[in-house]
Amino acid sequence: MEFNLAPLPTPFAFHLLFRGNQLLSKTLLTALILVLFSRTPWAGTGPEHLKRFLDDLKTLQAKFEQTVLDETRTEAEHSRGLLSLWRPGRFRWDYTEPYKQLIVADGKKIWIYDSDLEQVSSRSQEDALHGTPAQLLSDSTPFETSFEVVDLGDRQGMAWVELIPRDPESQFISILLAFKGNELRRMEMADQFGQTTRFRFHDIRRNPPLADDLFVFEPPEGSDILDQ
Repeated sequence: MEFNLAPLPTPFAFHLLFRGNQLLSKTLLTALILVLFSRTPWAGTGPEHLKRFLDDLKTLQAKFEQTVLDETRTEAEHSRGLLSLWRPGRFRWDYTEPYKQLIVADGKKIWIYDSDLEQVSSRSQEDALHGTPAQLLSDSTPFETSFEVVDLGDRQGMAWVELIPRDPESQFISILLAFKGNELRRMEMADQFGQTTRFRFHDIRRNPPLADDLFVFEPPEGSDILDQ
């Protein structure tokens, strides 16, 4: 899989969820949650691959590489880590390079830990997702009410699908997904500021056994805790 996020002077994990003290409601994280947790089927090659990917998906673990391109298409950031998911509502992003950061959603709270700053941010998961497309996770609103789904056909040996937000105030303008078989290999997001975020996933494990405590976060002793 593949994803992209723009370069920032602040740690990526904090940019991913917050700008100042405000949640970025239309971020990559929201989009990823929607993509991995939704079950709405569509006709067409790309959408059919998306449906097959989602069918019976309970857990997922994959290594990822993230590349950030700025508005000039210049690479501004490259990072690596491990993604773990447990449906519904639990996920963990372990960033290992170039610096360590951690994002954990335990079903009730989202925790962001920066080991270099020894700083923890937390927020109610329900509040963090309220008023965003991710709110679809808690109600019966069909996925396609928030996104136009476009089958892009085969490219580079993969089936591509595009999700276009229907909300004119969305901070991203397009999400591209690429599937090989029933595996999501790439994801690319373009935002309103001309930045592109790409993730490439490898060593993908579908429905592996995962320990409950992988999605439990206890703030390290001595760390600063910022509750939102």
